[in-house]
Amino acid sequence: MSDTDPQASVDEAVSEGARARVQGRPRDACPYGQNTPERTAWLEGYDGAPMDRAPDLPIGNG
Repeated sequence: MSDTDPQASVDEAVSEGARARVQGRPRDACPYGQNTPERTAWLEGYDGAPMDRAPDLPIGNG
């Protein structure tokens, strides 16, 4: 059995993505491979929003 916690790895990737954005690194600097949970998490951290949720739309003037 592995000592690594998959959720901890994903949580760390979110933090890494957020840090990368603050440091001014480009979005394509993600170090994780295509179609991995860590890549999705890194990009969510970079963008500041979960990828499985549609962006909020502006409130219209009815």
